[in-house]
Amino acid sequence: MRVVVLGTAAGGGLPQWNCACDLCERSRSGDPAVPPRLQDCLAISATGRNWYLLNASPDLRAQINATPELAPGPGRRETPIRGALLTDAELDHTLGLTLLREGRLTVWAPRPVLDAAAVRDLLAHYNHWTWYPAEDTFRLDDGHLECAVFPLSGKRPRYAQSASPAPDWVVAYRITDVHTGGSLLYAPCLASWPPGFTEFVTGATCALLDGTFLSADEMASTTGQPDQQVMGHLPITASLPLLPIGVTAWHYTHLNNTNPAAAQDSTARATIEATGTTIATDHTRFDL
Repeated sequence: MRVVVLGTAAGGGLPQWNCACDLCERSRSGDPAVPPRLQDCLAISATGRNWYLLNASPDLRAQINATPELAPGPGRRETPIRGALLTDAELDHTLGLTLLREGRLTVWAPRPVLDAAAVRDLLAHYNHWTWYPAEDTFRLDDGHLECAVFPLSGKRPRYAQSASPAPDWVVAYRITDVHTGGSLLYAPCLASWPPGFTEFVTGATCALLDGTFLSADEMASTTGQPDQQVMGHLPITASLPLLPIGVTAWHYTHLNNTNPAAAQDSTARATIEATGTTIATDHTRFDL
């Protein structure tokens, strides 16, 4: 399985358009220790011919143009992108689908997300898309990739607060190449470490995990915003001690612009990397 990391930032990216914090200013000024980050999104393929997105960020057009594997062709309107898997209904993870409105794609998402996704009705005016519930296990890329789903939390996006509660508004995916046995764990939004999640992640070859915030008071100390666990993100300081030791290569992604670990020269980055865990960067590629 081939994995291309298209973006590693939380909503707004780095630098964020309306933010003049230290990290945003360093990134905006070209500081090499704080490289820009596009909003979190992955592309995966078993064969290199058919590609599937994991989430669809608002930066998707730029991400596709920067990724040779996703370039159109050989026909004038052909694309190797076949579909997308959504972890939740947040706008940061779904708006990119509107940029693909001329296509005819297949989307997998938890049932509450299928019912609430703001972009679904909009896309129906442009082309016929197929929408499937992401439940249990299913296969893609002509059966070469097996996808398992784990419900993480019932956190609904702001625009869907009137929708019915459900335990799978946010999910994680574990995707396995049935031929190589390599597996990818993707959980960019982790509100807690729920029962059974250790078993779900153990043995994965590579894991991209929620690294939105470093600490539980990060937003309060920098912007005056509420505790980020209320926002649906377990801080790195809480998840790092829980990572199962074994064959998994752990990478934190979905970094907020306030996260000190976004800076390569930070103490936070050094402390995390000393454990053998890394901070993912845009354009990273994995072969699993």
